[in-house]
Amino acid sequence: MNRFIYLDNNATTQMAAEVESIMRDNESLYGNASSMHAMGRNAGAGVDWARQMCAQLIDADKEEVYFTSGASESNNTVFNIARELIDSGSKRTRIVTSAIEHPSIIETVKYLRSKGYRIDEAEVDSTGMVRLDSIRKLMGDDVLLVSIMTGNNETGTIQPVAEISRLAHECGALMHTDATQAIGKIPVSVKQLGADYLSMSAHKFYGPKGVGVLYVRKSAPVFPFVHGGHQEKGYRAGTYNNLAIVGMGEAARLAAQDVQKEHDYLWSLRERLRKGIVENIPDVIINGNQEHCLPGTLNVSFPSAEGESILLYLDLEGIEVSTGSACATGSLEPSYVLLASGLDVELAHGSIRFSLGRYNTQEDVDYVIEKLPPIIARVRSMSTRKV
Repeated sequence: MNRFIYLDNNATTQMAAEVESIMRDNESLYGNASSMHAMGRNAGAGVDWARQMCAQLIDADKEEVYFTSGASESNNTVFNIARELIDSGSKRTRIVTSAIEHPSIIETVKYLRSKGYRIDEAEVDSTGMVRLDSIRKLMGDDVLLVSIMTGNNETGTIQPVAEISRLAHECGALMHTDATQAIGKIPVSVKQLGADYLSMSAHKFYGPKGVGVLYVRKSAPVFPFVHGGHQEKGYRAGTYNNLAIVGMGEAARLAAQDVQKEHDYLWSLRERLRKGIVENIPDVIINGNQEHCLPGTLNVSFPSAEGESILLYLDLEGIEVSTGSACATGSLEPSYVLLASGLDVELAHGSIRFSLGRYNTQEDVDYVIEKLPPIIARVRSMSTRKV
């Protein structure tokens, strides 16, 4: 193996050189950002700058930005806010989401249901897009929260969040969107989306791991989600991770600056890869919505070929991909996102997610197009089901 090609950027991204640089430059910023002395004030200034950068990235005010450990925490927090409101006697007692959300929401929904909370799931069409007619049917004056992701992590399908938000607000419900996969790839504005809450993680757009943001509109309810300190207006206690937060700030600055350029570049790579696969491998199925799609995501099913076998053969050639959400690996079950979209179990088992990033090149794509066809032929030759 003489090449290493990373095509799993939806799972996590390499830190940008600029992010690494600013974190190295601020290694001495170890003071507690809540302290009043000079070292503390310097750290606090770094946190405040990063908050401003994150706010600008999503078209928000910095007072609406709360730092968390990542989108999984942010997502859980929003559902806990809803739970708190219901437990406090709200007349609105129902939550609406979808079957194609991130596992941090899917598993939270399972837990809340086990405790007796009412949660409905909107249907999706064959491309994995949430059906607006299904959302309309689920709306009512008992709906408290609607939570629909901006872009899907497995198929890349971009959801009609602005329209769903309008329907939610018309019936008086709150709107949350997990924008983790969309940030840095497409423009994301909380004002245009109509979001009351939004989640994101730094490591999905070339920042450090272990840090994220929960956006809370000023008018939206919020409760303490980590008790024990006055950080984040008393809602999220814990000493600030200065370096990670500053790193996220720089990643946010770069993402806001380059989002259209990033989109166009990733889309050109995706289309090059898609065309190369379709032209060189017979009988393939491109999953997801091909018009409304995150630019770096390509999900492909290879009938009569098992996804994990394809992944392992690609890995031997130095090509790293995924069979689905990285948060769900370790399971032998087929992608729940693809199943919800109506794909049959065999095709879902034979799916591969290629997720490109800013450090991928046309040469990377051409190498995949060269190596993938014989791999698919080999895997299919061993299959009991023939194309």
